[in-house]
Amino acid sequence: QVQLVETGGGSVQPGGSLTLSCAASGFTFSDSAMNWYRRSTGWQRKLVATILPDERTNYTDSVRGRFAISRDNAKNTVYLQMNNLEPEDTAIYYCNVDIPGSTWIHHYWGDGIQVTVSS
Repeated sequence: QVQLVETGGGSVQPGGSLTLSCAASGFTFSDSAMNWYRRSTGWQRKLVATILPDERTNYTDSVRGRFAISRDNAKNTVYLQMNNLEPEDTAIYYCNVDIPGSTWIHHYWGDGIQVTVSS
């Protein structure tokens, strides 16, 4: 079955950096677009970054230039390098993959990992 396991979260001061990792299994990773979402307290989950199988990337405006998504197909792992972190980046971060089925698209999520940016 599909599994997504996030690691690398924690607490950091404003201006600091963290790298999140998501280890994936149970599907053809190299053929799949991978996403990072985040959910701040009181808000819905929002898409942060996407990386396509051909390694093209896209970012939400608030993180563009500070975050970088990458993938290692040999390790079935997607990363989110987060630099110049701001208190507004505090959230639970989720790894996601959407896999087409015969009838509908299946949405898979990791359990999420906390990132806290505070002085």
